[in-house]
Amino acid sequence: MIFSWTNLKKILRDPLYLLKYYKIWKLYRFPRFTETESDLLGYNVKIADSLSFISTYKAIFEKEIYKFKCDTETPLIIDCGSNIGLSIIYFKKLYPRAKIIGFEPDPRIFEILKSNIDSLKYSDVELVNAALWSETATLDFYSDGADGGRVGEKIEEVRVIKVPAVKLSGYLHQKIDFLKIDIEGAEFEVLNESKDLLKNVEKIFIEYHSFASCKQNLHQLLVVLAENNFRVSIANNGFIADQPFIKKIVNLGMDMQLNIFGYKDIS
Repeated sequence: MIFSWTNLKKILRDPLYLLKYYKIWKLYRFPRFTETESDLLGYNVKIADSLSFISTYKAIFEKEIYKFKCDTETPLIIDCGSNIGLSIIYFKKLYPRAKIIGFEPDPRIFEILKSNIDSLKYSDVELVNAALWSETATLDFYSDGADGGRVGEKIEEVRVIKVPAVKLSGYLHQKIDFLKIDIEGAEFEVLNESKDLLKNVEKIFIEYHSFASCKQNLHQLLVVLAENNFRVSIANNGFIADQPFIKKIVNLGMDMQLNIFGYKDIS
């Protein structure tokens, strides 16, 4: 972790940030893919991988990319790709009485997720140890030991396990205040299968993954959202090269990631 003027400004505004910065710096130096704990949130949470934890923490708790408003104190939130539970913890900070259904297919990560959620004694949180897919099935899951495990596109030199898969449509027969989908490339298949029920979803977040070896389906995904009256904002999450005509960045088989924010167009 390199010290920057941005971090210095944060420290000058809030001296407590220095302690937070130190905790983040220690995690940067911690061996990757090694289980440990962190009290960066003010209490201990178990983590599976230091680097992915830092990245996710910054996106969720500093940038607050999932922040939303709704007309109830008890929103129903579906969290597809809960990983170790940081998104659920954030949603519960935002709406303590929220009802949340979280999906995580990796058995090892799921145990960490369950431990974190149980330790915080949250009510109205249902955890499902399954992948989401276009059909009910048993699938090959490529586990990277962090936040990049996935079904579908193969990851070289990672552990392959069998996981159960369920359909998202089985959970959409009611009003959903917020639907978060971060499932490492399965997003179009899952959304397309449940497209007739997206009318019940008020707000949606999708992390879109483009695989260098596959034809892109971003246009098809956007059509599904448009047909369900979603207006979208799209942000580069830092994965795209500054000069993609000259050099592409490929990481874990992906050449692009985008954050898609969808909300109902009432015009």
